[in-house]
Amino acid sequence: MHIQPSREDMIALTSLNPFERFDDGRPKVPDDLLERMKLVSTEEAWGVLRHHGYHRQFEGGWLQTHPDVIMVGRAVTAQFLPHRPDYHEAIQQAGLAEGRGAIGGQNSWIIETLQHHDVMVVDIFGKIKDGTVIGDNLGTAVRSRTRAGALIDGGIRDYTGLRELTEVNFFVRGVDPTAIADVTLAGINIPIRIGGVTILPGDVILGTPTGIIVIPPHLAQEVVEASENIRVRDEFGKLRLSQGTYTSGEIDVPTWREDIEADFTAWKAARP
Repeated sequence: MHIQPSREDMIALTSLNPFERFDDGRPKVPDDLLERMKLVSTEEAWGVLRHHGYHRQFEGGWLQTHPDVIMVGRAVTAQFLPHRPDYHEAIQQAGLAEGRGAIGGQNSWIIETLQHHDVMVVDIFGKIKDGTVIGDNLGTAVRSRTRAGALIDGGIRDYTGLRELTEVNFFVRGVDPTAIADVTLAGINIPIRIGGVTILPGDVILGTPTGIIVIPPHLAQEVVEASENIRVRDEFGKLRLSQGTYTSGEIDVPTWREDIEADFTAWKAARP
């Protein structure tokens, strides 16, 4: 048995991915798109996803360690199950056979796979007491590897220490002083469920004050470009309103008149 899918299985699972891939087959949405994604609002992303039939991509109701930090990154998924002795031993032996750390818990196995611009996404079935996937030590490791953070359908500990970290945000269900216990890792980079959302490895995770929205790689560029178009149109509209060129009723409509649209196109072309 294996802790994560083969490269071939990963490619088949994420067959719509238009970008390069990591060695294990996980989609690699380009870094520049991830940086641009930080300016996208939850609602803008939701609109594009809904247009393509992706109706269950948002999950709210999170505790955030750094609510002022927008979290963006590629999902590294993991799932835990309630502890069962024979299954736990099988997973432990499989991990050791794959060269995963003999010291440390199975939650560390996930962290050891993380790279820059990744988000660790963990389904631990909402467990908070004895479900604390990270504390300030493992959180520091996540921060140093990803500069993004984690999405945990479960708990954390050492909240004060985690709060001291920079360039990171952790979306969690709660805080508890207990350590992680009585769970077993089911797999890394497998399809998982967080709340009402199915998440695949390599999906783009956008975490805002509103909540978490999950963007499949093949829609990432469209989400970014649609958001940028909205921002440019807002800039043009506010400029023309301040100049008195058009009225608010002419600008604040879903579709502009042909002459306003032509004005916008010429203005956009002339921008630096």
